[in-house]
This record gives sequence, structure tokens and C-alpha cells, in this order.
Amino acid sequence: MTQVAFPKMLSSQIAFDIARTILDGFDKHYRLFRAASQAAKRHFETASWPVAQRAARERIDYYDQRVQETVAALEDAYTADELGDAVWRETKLHYIGLLSGHKQPELAETFFNSVSCRILHRSYYHNDFLFVRPVISTEYIETDELLPTYRVYYPAADGLRFALKRIVTNFQLDCPFADLDRDVRLVETRMSEAFGLDQAEPNQQFQVLSNLFFRNKGAYIVGRAINGARDYPFVIPLLHNRRGELVLDTVLTDPRQIAVLFSFTRAYFLVDMEVPSAYVQFLRSLLPRKPKSEIYTLLGLQKQGKTLFYRDYLQHLKHSSDQFQSAPGIRGLVMLVFELPSFPYVFKVIKDFYPPPKETTRAQVKEKYLLVKHHDRVGRMADTLEYSDVAFPLHRFSEALLAELRQHAPSLIEIEGEHLIVKHLYIERRMVPLNMFLAAAGQANDDERLEHGILEYGNAIRDLVAANIFPGDMLYKNFGLTRQNRVVFYDYDEIEYLTDCVFRDVPEARTEEEEMAAEPWYPIGKHDVFPEQFGRFLLGNPKIRHYFMQHHADLLTRAWWQAHKDRILAGEVQDIFPYPQHIRFHHPLTTPAQTSEAPSLLENQQ
Repeated sequence: MTQVAFPKMLSSQIAFDIARTILDGFDKHYRLFRAASQAAKRHFETASWPVAQRAARERIDYYDQRVQETVAALEDAYTADELGDAVWRETKLHYIGLLSGHKQPELAETFFNSVSCRILHRSYYHNDFLFVRPVISTEYIETDELLPTYRVYYPAADGLRFALKRIVTNFQLDCPFADLDRDVRLVETRMSEAFGLDQAEPNQQFQVLSNLFFRNKGAYIVGRAINGARDYPFVIPLLHNRRGELVLDTVLTDPRQIAVLFSFTRAYFLVDMEVPSAYVQFLRSLLPRKPKSEIYTLLGLQKQGKTLFYRDYLQHLKHSSDQFQSAPGIRGLVMLVFELPSFPYVFKVIKDFYPPPKETTRAQVKEKYLLVKHHDRVGRMADTLEYSDVAFPLHRFSEALLAELRQHAPSLIEIEGEHLIVKHLYIERRMVPLNMFLAAAGQANDDERLEHGILEYGNAIRDLVAANIFPGDMLYKNFGLTRQNRVVFYDYDEIEYLTDCVFRDVPEARTEEEEMAAEPWYPIGKHDVFPEQFGRFLLGNPKIRHYFMQHHADLLTRAWWQAHKDRILAGEVQDIFPYPQHIRFHHPLTTPAQTSEAPSLLENQQ
């Protein structure tokens, strides 16, 4: 039999050592990532909310820290001459070999790209030195036999109620339940009504992910119920009551409500995953409309999310022909926003210059976006993907859009051959600007939609305040509506912590001249806010004013804002529920909601 010789090109010890160093850097990252996710269980059991919040914020930076460490190690160990093309090409081949049997190969490939792009010039970004496409399959990766990706329960063997109780107790939370039997009965009733589980098919089972999902003050059991040929997603939130006991707060059975729980406007979950691709595959079965990139991101693997998003974007470019254009809506003073109509995202570039009254810098705007990335977005702030040196096909840009970019952000664009290079930008989900939504509703005399927009706008403000966020610029143009008709804030250049604001009443005029003055006659500090003046900018339309005063009149009072600021300064972590209040079981002694996600007036309109 003829033997195939191993390629002589894989002979560089330097290439192998570089590959090993990069993989060691990734393995350290994921070890720390899992440790943070495992610690979330202890934080939940002990109700250590400030500690949990801090740990969740710190975890976001783990990836970049490990990339920087790995780059520094390589640059210290090797000269630029030793990192030539041939060595780097062989490094990738060695790395592929090292990933055989790895539990997180797709994440390790992305880590390799991150390290490479810090060392190599961008002209190498799309050649053989990087994982432009995944090389190692994530299908059927074996998990630890003692902790599979999901557990299976068969209600027919021991009864539906007993199966549900086992699902909960198998997580072995070190905290007492207030009344687990009562809660399980409530879950059983709700599930039976939603899924028809009382009419058992021969194949009836529950498949439940083996680890809890932690976020803020909640833990979530995520699974699917199978009854015959049909399967149904469900999520059971666990909370602490005021006595520190655990309760099952509700069970989510509506796919739309589950989609909101996993929205791009929420903070990342902490969940311990040995094989993250298996968790993503399971979640895709529950959320078929959600791209894999968003699911990876919601699991805290935002760099993998960015990688998959960019691959999807490149594929979309290949299969579309429409032109990039300026995004509809009022032009911003700080951001230039453009879109590809066939792609459900917008691209945001920070301008070089800002006309009065804006007083900011590009560095300060970046800090605001970083603040939002690290903060709890409470379902009311859009997550953003930040990219550097993005290559766009030049022929897809109109002369008008190119002229706008050259006028407002000349320092951020370069033309290289057939490509327009944008040196820095943010990418966000496209939404309908609230000002356009309200204008369309008004023109159509659609009072239901008008009221919904104002109700949701006020609820968004309330949720942001509960999370210690003051939007700064509260004009409707800075808010948008998602597919679920939820209002979300997306303009961050004036965002502030609520606790940094000074809420004031407008002083009484002492003279007629002061009362008639065009400009304020009283001193105004940098962080002063006068809530009673919001109406001058927001409530010119009589119908809008009517609905705003009906639902949110307290937002125009200093007392309301100051009360929430005082609660936060006192150390209170307020409850913001990622599901409607009306579906909760409303246990006695459960912490009352500080904000309310009311049933949508347009709940059934997608």
C-alpha cells in the first residue's frame, strides 16, 4: 500500500509554538469565562446583586484582555522577521491540528483571528492566514457524560407534576423554596393549557438545558416540551422573594415573549457551557428567527457573534445588488447613519465635527457606547457591534452618500482600489424611528398606534431610569420601535448615569423681565435637569400630550426622578422584568415591580 507523506511544509517549530501560544491564550480565556458563569450561580443563591452586576460587567472585557496578553507574548518572543507569510500560513495549519477534539473550536478560531489581526496589516484580513470560514465542524461534539447539554424527562413515567419538580430540583440550588409544590402546580396548569399536555401522546418528554441562565436578579430554566410530533419552547424564571426564598415567578410559553427575553436589547446571560455550539443549536430550535450571531452574543460570546454577523453580512453582499443609502429620519449632529435597504441593520459613523450646541469628542462618544455595552440594557437600549477597518464595495455607494461621508467623516474613510474602507463604525439593528412612527399614526388618525407609541416611550424611560440611566436627549427621534413594537433607545452620545444628574424645579421668576426673558435667567449647571420643561419639546401635539399625561404625567415632575435617584444611591437594585406583569403568578412577598412592562396595545401585531 502506498503511504502518503506528511507535508514537509509543517516543519517550523516557531509556527507550532505560535499556534500553541494562541490556543493557550484562548483556553485561559474560556476557563475564566466559565468560572464567571459558574460564580453567577453562587451570586444568585446568596442574592449578591451588586457583586453579580460587577462580575457580569467584568466578564465582557475578558476576551480583549486575553487577546492583548497573547499578542504581547508573541511580540516579546518573536521579531517581525520571524512572523513572515510562510510562518503564519503554517501557524494556521498547526492550529487546525490542535483543535482536533476541542470543545469550543469555533470560538478558538475567532480568537486566532483576533490575535492575527492585531499583528498583521489589514491587507491580510481575507487571505489564507485567517479563518474566513470555519474549518472545524461543531456538529456532534461530545460533552461530559455527567453533564450533557440537556436532560430529558418523561412525564408518562411518574406524572407531569413530578417531572416538573425534578426539573427544578436537579439544578440543586443552595437556597430554600417558599413553596415549590404550589409553584409546580401553577406551572403545570399553565403548561397544560398552552401545550395540551393533559392529552398525552406516546412520545411526551421535556428537554431542558442542563445549566441555568443567569441575568440580573433572575435565573431561567430553558427547555422545550415535546408532545407527539410537536414541540413547544418554555422558560421558567426563578426569583427571590422578600424573605430570600425562591419562587417560580411564571412560565413563558409564548414564543414572542421568549424572543423578547432573548432580545438584542438585553444584557448578556451568564450560563456555564462546556460546548457552546450545542447550546446555540438548542436555542435556535426555540428561536428559529434569531440568527446564530445574536444567540452567541446573548450568551456572552459577543466576539463570536461579531464573527458570524460579519460572515452573514459578506454573504448578503454577494447575493444582493441594492445600493447603500442614508438612513431615513432626522439627520443627527454626531452620527452619520447609512443602510443597505435589503439588510436589517444600520451603520453608524461618528462625525469629525459637531455643530453647536453639541460639545463632545469622538473619544467621549466611544466612551458612551462602551458604557452601554457594559451596562444592563434592560430591554430598552440596542446592543451595538463595533468594527474597525470595514471594507465596503465602492460601487454600491451613491455619489450622494460618498459626498456625505467625505464631508462629515473624512478622517474615517479611505478608498483602496474597489473598496471603501471605514476605519471605525457601529452596527445596530434597524428600527422604525419613533418620531416617524408617531407622525404616520397621526396622519392615519390611528389613535391606538399613537397611544401605544407614547405608552411604550414612557415605559422605556422608566426602565432606563430604574437601571440608573438618563438618556440625555429625550426627543422621539432618538428612540425606535423593534419588530415586537417595543420602544428602544439608540442614541447614546448624551447618555448619563442618573445618579450624576441634579434634578431641579424651575425657580420662580422674581420680576416680569425674568418671566418674559428668552433665555434662562437662573444659573444652570452642567448636570442640571429640569423635568417640568420636557413637555416643551415633547408634547406639542394635542393627542400626544393627552396620552402622555394619561400614562406618564409623573415624568414631568422633579420628585419622581429624585425618588428613583435616591433609591439607587441607597444601594437598591430595582426589578425590571423581561416579560409582562400580567403573566406573573404574583406570589405574596415577591418584590414588587419598580417598573412595569405593560401588555402591548399592539401585542398581536408583528
